Amino acid sequence: MHGATPAELAPYVVGGAFLLAFVFGAVGNKTNFCTMGAVSDWVNMGHLGRMRMWLLAIAVALVGSSALHLAGVIDLAKSIYPAPTFSWLSYIVGGFLFGVGMTLGSGCGSKTLIRIGAGNLKSLVVYVFLGLAAYMTLRGILGAFRVGVLEQAAVTLPTGQDLPSLVSHWVGAGKGTLIVIFALLLGGAMIAFAYADKEFRSTLDYTLGGVVTGLVVVGGWYVSGHLGHVAEDPSTLQEAFVRTNTGRMESFSFVAPLAYTLEYLMFWTDKSKVITYGIASAAGVVAGSAAYALATRTFRWEGFRDAEDTAMHVIGGSLMGFGGITALGCTIGQAITGFSTLALGSIMTFVAIVAGAAATMKLQYWRISRQG
Repeated sequence: MHGATPAELAPYVVGGAFLLAFVFGAVGNKTNFCTMGAVSDWVNMGHLGRMRMWLLAIAVALVGSSALHLAGVIDLAKSIYPAPTFSWLSYIVGGFLFGVGMTLGSGCGSKTLIRIGAGNLKSLVVYVFLGLAAYMTLRGILGAFRVGVLEQAAVTLPTGQDLPSLVSHWVGAGKGTLIVIFALLLGGAMIAFAYADKEFRSTLDYTLGGVVTGLVVVGGWYVSGHLGHVAEDPSTLQEAFVRTNTGRMESFSFVAPLAYTLEYLMFWTDKSKVITYGIASAAGVVAGSAAYALATRTFRWEGFRDAEDTAMHVIGGSLMGFGGITALGCTIGQAITGFSTLALGSIMTFVAIVAGAAATMKLQYWRISRQG
């Protein structure tokens, strides 16, 4: 599509995002892909099946994205993740609070969308509060705290924060060679860990969920970073990535896009508001999950148990909205999409999310044991 204008490319970008997300929503529903569930299974039962599936998704995304980058199809440095500004406190606090929130809200942002597609009204409430809190953190009162406090604790690195750039700067090795080494070592280690388990090897859904999720992220980079890339926008004479909210190359993330979806719905008649890559991806996950649920007759309406259940989900959604924006992503946006760029902040956020979720689960177990 060399020479195409942004207006001509827009349908391919939003359509591609929707189709990829549709596949993710359907497969996520079928395989019960759930990052919160992965931590819960590990912490509460010592079962690592879904954690291995999550790690497999990261590995596939890492290897696939690195291959596209090395082939010159995309440039991962043009995404938000490998920026030289290393906001370590934002990654830790935001990631930890997101982990707490996804535990209270019965799932992360992507799982919330999958549950909505399957008829879960609790997740619809989580969606609304997640989106509102995310928007308040992007542009509202919570944003003042994010920028004025958390982002002040940052280090400006001499190069991008992705591991190949950092190591290349320190030891002088070629960045391309280091990308290959890190992708093969980290990706290979995660794949080996996943398939070291006999149950994982014998359960097709684990492989299906992990591989498809990873490939969807790779496909997202291709759609946004290649199909949607304009070397020189005729209106600005600058490089542009069509229909992205960040103005940079994007793949899948499910915090900020939920906020932008609410904004789009509320300002529907404002012609300056358009369907972006993120909005289309959020809609695609819901549609894909709904299609699978209806086709398999597993669609079920589900509501809140009581007032406490309602409160926990409201708090959970709000914490995910704040934490996800603060940490620049969620269990998909940072822990898979961001991780595929080998950004140090993404890896730190992944660890913080798991820590926040695990700590919350331990606290919940302690409360239940005391009541018993």
